[in-house]
Amino acid sequence: MQPYSQDENVPLYDAILIVSFGGPEGMDEVMPFLENVLRGKGVPEERKLEVAEHYKRFGGVSPINAQNRELHSLLRTQLDVEGFSDLPLFLANRNTAPFIDDVMRDCSERGYKRILAFVTSAFSCYSGCRQYRENLADACSKLGEAAPVIDKIRVFFNHPLFIETVTEQVSAAFDSLPEDQRAAARLVFTAHSIPQSMADHSPYEEQLREAGRLVAESLGREEWDLVYQSRSGPPRMPWLEPDICDHIEQVHAEGTRAVVVSPLGFISDHLEVLYDLDHEAKETAKGLGMHFARAATPGNTPRIVEMIAELIRERHLDLPERRTVGRLPAKHDICPPTCCGGGGRPPEAVT
Repeated sequence: MQPYSQDENVPLYDAILIVSFGGPEGMDEVMPFLENVLRGKGVPEERKLEVAEHYKRFGGVSPINAQNRELHSLLRTQLDVEGFSDLPLFLANRNTAPFIDDVMRDCSERGYKRILAFVTSAFSCYSGCRQYRENLADACSKLGEAAPVIDKIRVFFNHPLFIETVTEQVSAAFDSLPEDQRAAARLVFTAHSIPQSMADHSPYEEQLREAGRLVAESLGREEWDLVYQSRSGPPRMPWLEPDICDHIEQVHAEGTRAVVVSPLGFISDHLEVLYDLDHEAKETAKGLGMHFARAATPGNTPRIVEMIAELIRERHLDLPERRTVGRLPAKHDICPPTCCGGGGRPPEAVT
């Protein structure tokens, strides 16, 4: 099932790329990974060593790579079922193998001319959208005339299948609390903190609040909070706040005795979820005598795999419908030059 352009009898896209953050799979990979992630960001060496200790608790293994390999397998099956078995599917990472540069070189050598990229980030900001486009553009620039054209799939923070999945997982987290604690438990959404300057040039906060509102309303919860975690920048630089642990202490002081934390800004578990929430936030709540429940991330649940296949299908077949829920429109298919600035240069080669 291949769509064809009006001008030439060639497919609209001839390959699909899953683009993700990557993570180490052993202690020998931790410091090279952190050097890649933090290069040029002014993060003190002691902070890198502190984060490396977090990885040591888990044997230096982040679950994100295994989850993405599983996603590749599940999505391959879904695309085959939908009649796209002749559409190749690749996985590429920003910070660990398989690196974007290597995968793009492979795609070029295979003769692929137009590639559709799905980035595993539901929300728009420099590090979650534009930087990936820059990474892809850099990889293409090294290939010269043999470089393929790459289009990026829209973000999906307000896709109904994403909201339904998060809602179901938050509901399950509430159900895991003692029955007498559920009604008064505080619902807290968390996302990766970013520099305030980056937030000022992107709709990151607006999208997070919209997704949080949609989930809370689906659950009949009028009160909820949006907080942040995993700050890594220099102390002098303002980042989005409040921090999850500080917020738990604050709501406890206000009388809250149970909290449900949903890692809304994370599509899948990786070490920052496991350490910052399942260890630090949980221990903070425990120390205060609070009940704590952490909702699962969307991960590779059937709805999410179905959603990704739908996002691929709408672009690959040039369908007019862009499914969303809530007050915000579907995010643009082609990012404008000023999209998700925060210090980045225009990645003209990747739309």
